[in-house]
Amino acid sequence: MDIGIDGRVDTGGAANVGAVQNDTLRSARFRLEREAHWRQLDELVTRAEKGGTAALGYDEVRNLAAGYRQAMNSLSVARDISLDRALIAYLESLCARAYLVVYAPQESLGGLTARLLLQGIPQAVRRSALPLFIGFLALILGAAAGYKLCQNDPSWFYTFVPPELADQRTPDASADYLRSTIYGDEGHDSDRLAAFSAFLFSHNTTIVILIFTLGIFVSVPSFILTFYNGLILGAFFAMFARRGLGYDVFAWLSIHGVTELAAIAIACAGGARLGLAVLLPGARTRKEALRHQAHDAVKLAILAALMLIVAAIIEGFLRQLIQDPFWRIVIGWGMGVFWMSWLLLAGRGSKTSREAAR
Repeated sequence: MDIGIDGRVDTGGAANVGAVQNDTLRSARFRLEREAHWRQLDELVTRAEKGGTAALGYDEVRNLAAGYRQAMNSLSVARDISLDRALIAYLESLCARAYLVVYAPQESLGGLTARLLLQGIPQAVRRSALPLFIGFLALILGAAAGYKLCQNDPSWFYTFVPPELADQRTPDASADYLRSTIYGDEGHDSDRLAAFSAFLFSHNTTIVILIFTLGIFVSVPSFILTFYNGLILGAFFAMFARRGLGYDVFAWLSIHGVTELAAIAIACAGGARLGLAVLLPGARTRKEALRHQAHDAVKLAILAALMLIVAAIIEGFLRQLIQDPFWRIVIGWGMGVFWMSWLLLAGRGSKTSREAAR
């Protein structure tokens, strides 16, 4: 009880002090009754964070789940009776950590990568028949148009092919020079070949990124860019064919081009999935359709990136080391069989596949 300066008794201050003391005692009693369980849960969570739940025994996993439920109940009570903020903050942190240990996927990076390669990407490809048809159609139509135009009029080559990509391989070049660029039998230095391979990889990576990201605009830019890459391909093939080197350039393109060109078409398919979600959302809103299609579209983009890396390795090494056109064709189309076998057969009949089909 406090006495004010005017002589009156200040009962409010005494009541406040009493309430604070009562809350402090209640908080201390609450902590004392349950703190042992919290410490046990904290220890189990810490061990699981370091080594995963596999590091815990059966009884410890059961205690972890039970401790998480008890901690959630304690947090709810602490909030209702307005215990001290430090205790509430501790319980919130403990419950959040325990939630991640109990409910978050307990899978290593290696496991996630294996699941992506063995299930996620192949299943996404098989669900993308129409977008893949669009991507490969754009590439094939472009190649056919580029070949036809340059066969009839070689000057079209300069319209379709950038000078830095042509690298002196033009319709004006002699057959001997063009042959030397295929087989490297004229002493082309390795530094120049390595620089050109790096340029091609950079160029194709940029194209793939553009094709994929621009697909959201109703797929049209993706289709046009893929068609344009087909024009370049057709123009190159026509130029060599006019010099009697059709088989040779087919082999030269096959060893890395089967993988590289497929990557471009697959990137177009990923962009087409985004574009079709905007153009034909179905029963969903466009935002929901875009979010739904993005899961498979991103997997197609990852596949395209992986294929570009493989193509770059083949282009930088095998294409220079293997000069026989027969073996170039075998390696290139053998890689094509490998990609098709993986993408068509992997991940069939799994639970993930059945759930995605619903």
